Amino acid sequence: MEFIEIIKTIIFGIVEGITEWLPVSSTGHMILIDEWIQLDVSDKFLEMFRVVIQLGAIMAVVVLFFNKLNPLSTKKSKEEKKETMHIWFKVIIGVLPAAIVGLLLDDWLNDIFYNFITVASMLVLYGILFIIIENKHKSATPKITSFTELSYKTAFLIGLFQVLSLIPGTSRSGATILGAIILGTSRYVAAEFSFFLSIPVMFGASILKIYKFGFTFTNSEIITLLIGMITAFVVSIITIKFLLNYIKSHDFKMFGWYRIVLGIVVIIYYLITL
Repeated sequence: MEFIEIIKTIIFGIVEGITEWLPVSSTGHMILIDEWIQLDVSDKFLEMFRVVIQLGAIMAVVVLFFNKLNPLSTKKSKEEKKETMHIWFKVIIGVLPAAIVGLLLDDWLNDIFYNFITVASMLVLYGILFIIIENKHKSATPKITSFTELSYKTAFLIGLFQVLSLIPGTSRSGATILGAIILGTSRYVAAEFSFFLSIPVMFGASILKIYKFGFTFTNSEIITLLIGMITAFVVSIITIKFLLNYIKSHDFKMFGWYRIVLGIVVIIYYLITL
């Protein structure tokens, strides 16, 4: 594997580790970065790689929240273990809509929506929505400030918002965080629940992509996957910690403006290169 390809793969991992957790669309960024920094791999492998690299990012959530998500921890009381199980049940309820739609429409979504126009449009649209919703909720007091207050109904409704993220450029974290805020959760609970929802969603999506690709990899492809996932893991640790600290005293409008600017840049680039 050439050194330049290793550098490219690391860049992909860095972009994944940052954009997976910030509400700016990781898939959208992956499509864009592939346009400018092209890996020397087959189209079939690249389609799989853009999804499976997320496993590294997911492991960051597992590591950072292991105690909170571990219902078998000996350090927890019986009541705490019960509450942990409730978190997982709410995650499962929240995952169902995207899992069903994703399984049924995965190939169709790939064929129709993986393009510049869709990514740019969704970047701008959800950027505007972030600003509008944050302004509307600026002085509102969240009704849900902990997972014990998060009902199963609300978890399912947040899951419906997550379905929107199947369109590239939307952002899985962006759709779920926006939805959660609209439904009355605090930004902190919205962000954490978005992280937790990502675990089964991304594991499932990765397994599906690997199955469709096949289980035969060249040595170069294995190295590419490992480098991408390890980089995404390390960068995700840093990004998640940053985001949770950031939202303690800030809203999400900054990300809204970023999305709008990036979307406009993408549109201009697309028009220039036509």
